Amino acid sequence: MALRAAVITFPGSNCDRDMAVAIERVAGTAPLRVWHADAELPERLDFIALPDYLRSGAMAANSPVMGGVKQQAERGVPVLGVCNGFQVLTEAGLLPGALMRNASQNFICRTVPLKVENSTSLFTAGFASGQTIDIPVAHHDGNYFADEDTLDRLEGEGRVAFRYVENCNGSRRDIAGVLNAAGNVLGMMPHPERAVDPAHGGTDGLALFENALRSLADA
Repeated sequence: MALRAAVITFPGSNCDRDMAVAIERVAGTAPLRVWHADAELPERLDFIALPDYLRSGAMAANSPVMGGVKQQAERGVPVLGVCNGFQVLTEAGLLPGALMRNASQNFICRTVPLKVENSTSLFTAGFASGQTIDIPVAHHDGNYFADEDTLDRLEGEGRVAFRYVENCNGSRRDIAGVLNAAGNVLGMMPHPERAVDPAHGGTDGLALFENALRSLADA
């Protein structure tokens, strides 16, 4: 049975096409394109992606489609939120913390090195623990914040997926990506979908999609 993935598009979404291309490159089939106002998602989905979004995630978190995303996540469907898609996941309560204005108050757009902290999740098992990968960032509100107790819990439970080697935005404890307790929801500020083809300048993001999607296809 072909893997069924979905890319959620909000008004002003950014990189939703890039996300769809990255998924199709690995899965071999194009993902469904779902509009934010759709109140229901298809019954059987294997993978959901929330791409970047040009406004803060608080508005998108209240879109009708997010009820379906929450239900799918609770059933164990993998959900990936990138850049402001990460913010949508925090605003929707699927991940802890919040994304604040960059410490520099400036928009940041460049490729940055990340350290892989967790190499056991379905998203990160294609990497080695401690591996450094180069992934583009493009954000103004990428400063990850959580209180000390939450940060300690994330660290203790191995839910920090990626850290910035050089903290570009002021994120607490250099955090660039976090997982939910079950490990099937990943939010990350850098853009792995922009690093899946040599024409992008690098392919370090490809392993994330390969591991997540192929593990589902083999299940």
